[in-house]
This record gives sequence, C-alpha cells and structure tokens, in this order.
Amino acid sequence: MKPHKSYPLLFSPLKVGSTTLPNRVIMGSMHTGLEELKGGFPRLAKFYGERAKGGVGLIVTGGIAPNRAGVTAWGGARMTKNRHARAHQQITEAVHNEGGKIVMQILHSGRYAYTPFAVAPSAIKSPISKFKPRALSSRGVKRTIKDFVNSAKLAMAAGYDGVEVMGSEGYLINEFIASETNKRTDEWGGSFENRIRFPKEIVRQIRENTSPDFIVIYRLSMLDLVHGGSSWDEVEKLAKDIELAGANMINTGIGWHEARIPTIATMVPRGGFAFVTKRLMGKLGIPLITTNRFNDPENCERALADGCADMISMARPFLADPHLMRKSLEESPESINTCIGCNQACLDHVFEQKIASCLVNPRACEEDMWPDASIVKPLNGYKIAVVGGGPAGMSCATELATLGFEVDLYEKAKSLGGQFNVAKKIPGKGEFESTIRYFTHRLSSLNVGVHLGESVSENQLIQSGYSHVVLASGVSPRKWKLSGADRPEVVSYLNVLNGEVEIGKNVAIVGAGGIGFDVADFLTHDSEASGFLKSWGIDESLSSRGGLSKPERSVSQRKVYLLQRSPGKPGAKLGKTTGWIHRVTLRKRGVEMWSNIDYTHLDDKGLHLSHPDKGSVILPVDNVVVCAGQMPFAPLLNTLKNAGIKVSCIGGALNARGLDAQRAIREGLKLATKLDSELVS
Repeated sequence: MKPHKSYPLLFSPLKVGSTTLPNRVIMGSMHTGLEELKGGFPRLAKFYGERAKGGVGLIVTGGIAPNRAGVTAWGGARMTKNRHARAHQQITEAVHNEGGKIVMQILHSGRYAYTPFAVAPSAIKSPISKFKPRALSSRGVKRTIKDFVNSAKLAMAAGYDGVEVMGSEGYLINEFIASETNKRTDEWGGSFENRIRFPKEIVRQIRENTSPDFIVIYRLSMLDLVHGGSSWDEVEKLAKDIELAGANMINTGIGWHEARIPTIATMVPRGGFAFVTKRLMGKLGIPLITTNRFNDPENCERALADGCADMISMARPFLADPHLMRKSLEESPESINTCIGCNQACLDHVFEQKIASCLVNPRACEEDMWPDASIVKPLNGYKIAVVGGGPAGMSCATELATLGFEVDLYEKAKSLGGQFNVAKKIPGKGEFESTIRYFTHRLSSLNVGVHLGESVSENQLIQSGYSHVVLASGVSPRKWKLSGADRPEVVSYLNVLNGEVEIGKNVAIVGAGGIGFDVADFLTHDSEASGFLKSWGIDESLSSRGGLSKPERSVSQRKVYLLQRSPGKPGAKLGKTTGWIHRVTLRKRGVEMWSNIDYTHLDDKGLHLSHPDKGSVILPVDNVVVCAGQMPFAPLLNTLKNAGIKVSCIGGALNARGLDAQRAIREGLKLATKLDSELVS
C-alpha cells in the first residue's frame, strides 16, 4: 500500500490479533442517550453506520452495563440477555455494511451509579453520586466477573468485532484498583496484586470464552488525577498483566469523573495528555491507544510521529464530523467540521439525560431527521439572501445552498464569524477559529455569494428579487440603566474583547452569565503563565501517586469583581460539565463573585451597591464592564415586511435571551429545511 502523502502514519494499516485495521484512528466511546431511548436503536445504527462510512478504523460504542447494578442511571442500557443481543444486531450490521469494525464497551458504573442498586468494592460513597454503594461480597465479585463475560459472549453473538472493558474514569474496575476506594481484606483487596485480580480475571475469562479473532481492548486508567490513585509503577505492572491475560489492545483513560481537573474541555491543549501513553510505549507487545483532545489529522499524525502511541482515539470529533477520516484521506482537512471541545451539546446533554448532539453539527444523533449534508441538490430556481455572517447566518446559508437555493450572504464586517470572532479571543477558546474556517470553506465550495464589509440596505434586498430574506443579524449589548452609566469608565464587553479600550487594575463586571465569566477570564489570564499542566497540578513526570502535584497558580494582578443582580451561585447556568472549571479558575485568580446585588450609582468614588451580607459597599474601580444581556438586532425586519418581502429571523435576531451558538447553528439548519419544504417540495 502506497503511503499517504500528508498523513503516512495515520493511514498505515495496523494488525490487531487476526484483524487488520485500515488506519490508526479509533472512534472512542461516547454515550448518546439513544441507547436508552425507546425506538432509539435504528437511529443509533444510522449514527454508527455514518461514521463507518466516513472511514474510521474502529468504533467503540457507548458504555453498556453487564448487569442491573452496573447501569449509570435508571433504565440504563444492558447486555445481559439474548434479546439485547438481537436488538444490537442492527447496529453491527449497519457498520459492517459500510466496511467498518465495531466493538462494544462494557461499563460497570460501580459507585457512580445513580440508582440505589449501586455496588462497589467497599461501601464508600462517591463525592459526585447520590447513593452510597453496597460493598460486593466475595460471591458478588465472582458473579460480576461472570456478568462481564456473559456480556462479551452476547456482544459476539450480536455481531460485534470485540469489546472494550472499561477499567478507567473511576468506574467499578478502577475502584477495585485504587486503595482509597478498596478497603477489602479478602482476596480482592489489600495488596496491589490482590486489588488488580478483578480486572485481570475479567479480561482472562473473556478471552477464554470468546473466539480468537474477537478483539479485547482494556481501557486502563494511566493517570487517575485523584488522591490515592495508582502510581506509575502500578500502572505499568497492570498493563503488562492485562496483556498476559489476553487483551489485544490497551486504551488510555485520563482522570476519574470526580477529579477536579479538566481533561477534555476546550482549555485543555490539543493532545495534552499524549505524554502519558508515550511513557508506556515499548513496554508491551500489543498496540497502545492515546486519547483526549485530539480533533484533527495534524495533531494525530504528530502524536504518532512522536512515538506517543500506536493509535489515536477520538470521540467527540466524530460527532462534529462523521467523515473526518475520509476528508483526511482525501487531503482536504480544511473541509473538516472540527470539534471545539465545548461539551455543550454532547456531554452536557447526556448528563441532563437528553440525547447527545453537537454544537457545530446538529445532525449528530439525528442523521435520519435531516437532509443528507453530503448530497448537494441542483439549483431549484429560488434565490435567498442571508443577512449576517455569524454562526446562524453561516449555518443557514450553507444548508440552503446544499438544498439547491442560490444564496447571497451579506456581512457588514470584513470577515465571517460574528460573535465567534469575539469568543475566539477568550483564553482556551481559540478552537472557534476552526468553525469559522469550516464554514468559510463550505460557503466557497457551495458557490454562495459572500459579500463582506457590506451593510446591505432594504432597497437592495427589495430590488434584487429574492424569494426570501433571512435575518441573522445578531444582537446588540443591552444598555446599563444606572445613574453614572454614561461615565467614560463604563464600557461594553465588546469594547474589551475587541481591544478598543484600555482596562485598569480594578474592574467590576456587571453580569455573571457566560459572557461575564468569559470577560473575567480574559482580564485575569495573566496569572496562567505556568501553562495548563502546572497550573492545574498535573505531574508531567508521573512520579507522584495519581499524577498529582501542587498547582502552580498565582492571583491576577488585576482585581476583578464579578457581580450579578439575581440570588444564587454566580455561573449556575453555565455548562454542567464545564461550569465548575470556570468557577474554580476565577476563584484561584482572586476574582470575587457576588450575587444578589442592588446597584445604586457610579461616581468619582466608585461603584455604589448593596450586598445582603456586606451591606452598602463602594467598589473603587477603574472600569465597569457591562455584560448585562443582549437585545435582538434586526433593523431591516419591519421595512422588509411592509414591502411584502417574505422574511425570517434566526439566532440573536430572533431571540437574544439565552442565545448560544448551539441554538443559532441549529436554527440555521431548521429554517433551511423548512424553506425547502415550503418553496420547493
């Protein structure tokens, strides 16, 4: 086979047991919620089939429990009976029909289970769980091992090419391994050798009870990031024993769910944990897989070239773009819809017991509900104008063009992106540039007429003969109504993030929503000079137990107050899986977050306010940054309607309340599909 021109290592085949994989990328495990949805399996089959069609080498399903105690929540997916195996056959058939390979992850939640049936090696409650687990008896341990084996046998009957045994992230197997969660005194506890008997027996017995060509992957926690976690010597010892037990591959797990360190959020550098897997390279005779924050072919190829692993695991990037590998193979990485690591529509949805989706790709897990994005229809004779080149406008324009409309996109700024051009300036949010790049490329490839630096007029739209006008013109910041709000030290968040003003050393931020937190991050980032790993206390030398070291953080030189009128915790409405990161970060930088504030006025002495605990306070600030909400901006709406032009609003122009890019991009797809139905079908 001729080496790939741009990614020779990424597209080199890999022999795993008797199976040859076509490339070095695994679609890592990602629970979608379709596993539990009534009638969700046909959608799940379509979801995985589309990724196999896109060229990924091997797919790992979301976690499937081996028994009732192992489910993550009530009604959780299990593989315990023949009827479960029969239901899964449509998934494996969909993948195999596209020439792909798929393995089922067996996941026992242990003490993380949100049910009263939770079990663990010892009756120690998790800090993130509601229920205290019951300690498994010795008989219960052996029965659980048999349940893992039964699940693997049923997975084989369902047509899966193998299983991944979930031994990381703080779930049941990980709980047996760590002395902090395993206080047993029988043959399954005490010494490290005893504590690792549980995973070794699971792998050994699965190997003995499945066919030789059945792939067995073990997901090993190589960096626990919790006190009392494994030492590196223990990690290496377990890896070698798991290989001897019969595993074909070892995947990397980073951090327990209860660890207070971000491991996959967008502020984590791309491939930021590859150094962990690299430490184990050369110690085993089976392939190693590295993971976490890989999202494009460039950093995958680089990690392979640096000897970090034999394979790369990506999960969320295949939500963002199911054809990531095909586009890489065709050497068109600019056409990849890159995962930005936001967690907003994937993990946040799953933890809220919703169906997973993707901020940049609303088709994810809804492949059967929308027109196929890969099929560009011929021109249908209708001409549509889209006003505004932010996320909503770019999304709508591309979808309309795919459906056969002739589209003109008008953006008054000199570049596309809208609010994304502001968001990408926030430290750790540079990935937003990837989304702008993707849409820019797609608009060009679809021959959309993009008019930059042009404030289109009502007359121009009226006279151009458009069948429909879409207003995606965004938002305008809400004015702050307070005595002194017109003083020069009062500035908008846009002024700050666009670098239009110099900000002093003492700052009050009015509004503690997502924008307020972003501005506070932007203004205090001077304290992060030590870099991601050191600032979060991650021991890159791996010499400490659990991989923890003392965080190297400093208080920002700028004094910032983050204020909100409403009672309750500031930032309470931030993302479920990332909000805590933002709150911890700002607290460590010395940002004071106050709620239930009543503003009085602003004068030469400072910002006068009342606080329920502190009473009347004067904050001697140099600047007040207003992040107090936004208003829809659609000045052309009424004139166009009065002229008889058919017009629709999306994104912030429709509703500025609670606006986010997920909603904006989805509304673009939704409106384009609706117009296709109304005008063409």
